[in-house]
Order: sequence, then structure tokens, then C-alpha cells
Amino acid sequence: MKEERISVFDIFKIGIGPSSSHTLGPWRAAQRFLDLVKSSTDLSNVQQVHVHLYGSLAKTGRGHGTDIAVILGLSGYDPVTIETASIDDILANIATTESTMLHGEMQIRFAPKEHVVFHKTESLPFHPNGLRFVAECGAQGVFEETYFSIGGGFVIQEGEESNAVAPIHLPYPIDYAGDLLKWHQSSGKAIWEIVLENETAWKDEKSIRSGLMNIWRVMQESIFLGCQTSGELPGGLHVRRRAAALNQKLLKEQTCIDCTDWMDRVRNGGAGFNYTLDWVSCFALAVNEQNASFSRVVTAPTNGAAGVIPAVIQFYITFCGGTEDDIFKFLLTAGEIGSIFKKGATISAAMGGCQAEIGVSSAMAAAGLAQVSGGTVEQCLMAAEIAMEHHLGLTCDPVGGLVQIPCIERNTMGAIKAITASQLALQSNPENAKVSLDNVVKTMWQTALDMNNRYKETSEGGLAVNIPISLSEC
Repeated sequence: MKEERISVFDIFKIGIGPSSSHTLGPWRAAQRFLDLVKSSTDLSNVQQVHVHLYGSLAKTGRGHGTDIAVILGLSGYDPVTIETASIDDILANIATTESTMLHGEMQIRFAPKEHVVFHKTESLPFHPNGLRFVAECGAQGVFEETYFSIGGGFVIQEGEESNAVAPIHLPYPIDYAGDLLKWHQSSGKAIWEIVLENETAWKDEKSIRSGLMNIWRVMQESIFLGCQTSGELPGGLHVRRRAAALNQKLLKEQTCIDCTDWMDRVRNGGAGFNYTLDWVSCFALAVNEQNASFSRVVTAPTNGAAGVIPAVIQFYITFCGGTEDDIFKFLLTAGEIGSIFKKGATISAAMGGCQAEIGVSSAMAAAGLAQVSGGTVEQCLMAAEIAMEHHLGLTCDPVGGLVQIPCIERNTMGAIKAITASQLALQSNPENAKVSLDNVVKTMWQTALDMNNRYKETSEGGLAVNIPISLSEC
């Protein structure tokens, strides 16, 4: 394993749905390519830009918004700050005028149907999510570069090592769960404390805390907005949103002034297992319905799995009395578990199927929940292991290439499994466990390598070929 130092803010990224690997990653690749061109020539020399999509990006790119992402990236917009309500108008203007403002600075001819090419029968050898940019610059020649979106919004340039940034020396370097356990045994620190010390290699504690609270703010906003928004999701499958209707049913049609008022009504509106279970499902549905409609969510660790962690945190603060400090500890713990999976396996569905998305997010959430529920380090790692063990082999087979069926419901399953895994671990003695987290990470990667490519975000197998729809609609 190559040394790779990953911050919690690399695992949790604010962006736009519906996919971290097919939307956020290509968006960032477009921005990187423009930076490369700008470092070599003036943008006024650029006459036109072509984008070539390969592998999974080509096969499911339209449903995942890959073309939209690269167009917006080339046009100077950023996924963190763009007004999501303006996206349709921006795209309509580009399509009508067949031009765009490159980097927001220089107008060039750009016809999306001509300049974004889907190579559905070709795949690049390094990774299924490959894209190539070609900028024609007249007398300055042609600038060309290939990038790979490797999952979770992470992007690497062809020939570049994934850890090509300057090396960061952490007080507690971690590649395996065993490393985390070793540092705990030598220091006596909890997982979140170890991770916090490592994070100070990048920024001070005040910035870490405010950054994570901002991550939670966006997560909770996606829950709240998703619970208030009804209608049909875009893309041609005619999927009806369910979170808003469920929200109204559970609240007995009460109207909420704001998020705080909403949370109070949820907390005081009922009791019992079924009531709580319905809300966990509602929280997860809300986030991923927002994700499917090109709204702002947090990659956790991917967009397709963006609803699991917010749903579990919202469950804890609503029904278990969780505090802001608990959210801080939860995210630090969960972020490190995500890093371990990225290093030892993958968080890319195009490489490992949905076990790499929902499975990893469920493991992250289980560890975070065990942490704030008073679990030991060993119990937190056990919770993560249990959650992933029961997602092994989960395929990625999005119907119509859209992050809707079965993706949205799978977030509810991942959240519930995370809560169950945490409870099992908290009621168990980890010394008696037969399977370690490192065992399950290794097994997940072996399973990913063995999995047929039809089940790796290509829409060529599973539910994607057994649901009677017309793919041309999507």
C-alpha cells in the first residue's frame, strides 16, 4: 500500500449531486484542466474544447450528469458555490447559443452535443471512470490531458500518483484499522482524538471544528429541504419524491417555521420503534432525493451514499439527545473509517459495486454512532466491520443510469444497518469477534476484483436490465 494521508475534509466534501465519481470528480477534472491550460497559454488562444468520456462515465454519464458537470466546470462554476437553482438556465443558454464563457472569462464556441463525446464501447486501462480534455489553441498547438475520477470526488491525472501532493507527516499515521488500534493502545486516546491530532497537521482545531460544523450544516439542510420538497425527480424515470409526503404524514400535516421548529416537532411528535424507524428512512430518503435532483449535498464518502451518515446523525441528535460536540466526534471517527476503506479497497462503485458506496458509508456511520454512544475503540471498529460484512457483494446497477433506483432506498438500508451494527457492537465483547475490520476491508477489495463489470455502475446488469423502461427516456 502506498502512503496516502487523507484528511476528514477529503472524505466529506460539499458538492452537487447526483454522483461524486460521475459529477463532482469530472467537474473538478475540468477545473484542473483549465488551470493547466492557463499555466501554459492565455485563454484567449483557446478556440474550442472537446471532452471525451470513457467507461462508466460514458455508459451512465448522462444519467449521472457527467456532461453537465464538465460543462459547468469549463464555464467557471464551482460545485460548492454555484446557485443550484440557476443550473437549468445556464445549461439552456449554453445549448441555445452553442457557446460558453471558458473559465467565466473568455467566450468560445461550445455545442454540448458536439463537444462532449460519450465513448460507450471504450474504457481506459487505469480506471473505469476516465475522461480526456482536448483544447485547440491555434498557433499555440493542442493541449490534451486525461484524468480519472476514482471515487468520492477524488481525481488523479494520468501518470500521477494518487498521493502526489506534498507529504504530510502525521503524529499518528494510519493505513489500517490495526494502526488505529495500535495508536489507541499506546496513547489511550479515542478514535476521534487520534484523528483530531492528525487533522492539526492541516489546520488548527478551531478551523477543524468550524469546518465540520459547516459540513453538518449542509447535511442537515439537505435533510430539511428534502423533507419539504415534493414532486418528480428529473431524468425520465418519473420517480416520485417520498420524503416530503412521509414527513407530512408523520407530523400529521403540521407546518414548520424552520429547521429548529421542524426538529422539535419530529422529536415530540411520537414514540416507539416504528416512529423512529420511519424517521430514519425519511431522513435518508430526503438527502438522496435532493442528490438526485442536482441539489447540494455532502459526499459521505460518495454522493450515491450521501444520505446514510446524515440520517444516522439526525437520528442520534433527535432521539438520543446528541449535541454539537457529539457531531464533531462522530464525523472525525466516521471520516477515518472512510479513509481506511479508500486506502485498502475502494470507494468507487465503478471499481467495487455499491458495497464501495453504501457499504462504506454504513461502516462509517456505525463507527461514528458507536463512538458517541460510549463505545470503546474496539467496539467502534467492530461496528464498522459488522456494517460492511453485511454489505459485501452489493452490486451497483442503477436503472436508466440514474442515481435513483435502487440508490435512494439503499441509503435507508445503509442507515438502518449502521444503527443495528452499532447496537450489536455495543452489546458485544470485541475480544470474541472472529472477523476484524482489516479482514473485511481486504475481503471487500477481493470481492470487488471478482465482481462482474456489469455490476459496477454500467447499468448493464441487475435491476438496470430487468426494469421495463425505455433507456432513451433517460
